[in-house]
Amino acid sequence: MSRKYKFHNEAGLYFITMATVYWLDIFTRKVYKDIVINSLEYCIREKGLIVFAYVIMSNHLHLIISKNENAKQKLADVIRDFKKYTAMQLIKAISENPQESRKEWLLWMFKRAGNKNSQNTVYQFWQQHNQPLELEGEWIEQKMDYIHNNPVKAGWVNEVHEYYYSSARNYTGLKSPLKICSIEEGVEI
Repeated sequence: MSRKYKFHNEAGLYFITMATVYWLDIFTRKVYKDIVINSLEYCIREKGLIVFAYVIMSNHLHLIISKNENAKQKLADVIRDFKKYTAMQLIKAISENPQESRKEWLLWMFKRAGNKNSQNTVYQFWQQHNQPLELEGEWIEQKMDYIHNNPVKAGWVNEVHEYYYSSARNYTGLKSPLKICSIEEGVEI
């Protein structure tokens, strides 16, 4: 099925959003956020993904990304693989987590979403759309601010650098779970 939003320019810089099905609040536990971080690290190291900004919210994540010019896969394929792998890992983690009080309900919701989508065999974790938006000029700073202000707008923190699972920490020199590339200098921070 054709979508309005696509990765048209393989050398482009993109803002994307990945949301859970039914906007389920999954990323309320560190273990689930760490699966996303570990998967992003793998895509950076092995698939040529370049991350310039990110935030992991309770039911979605935002990224500003591009790919290394030597990457073997298209950016859309890297994101597809990321979503497929994280979906499997997150569903497994939820089903095996003895502290997960919502386990049965969450698995039922993932199965319900999967049954509505002919492309899935059982479960669906992520919504299908990423809505990649190619960024240029002032849009880069606008989307960076949007990403970094998400936890503030949600009321989780007072300052952008206080939220651990955000690249705002990288840009302010604080410890962050994911090394990214600086948007201005193109170097790892």
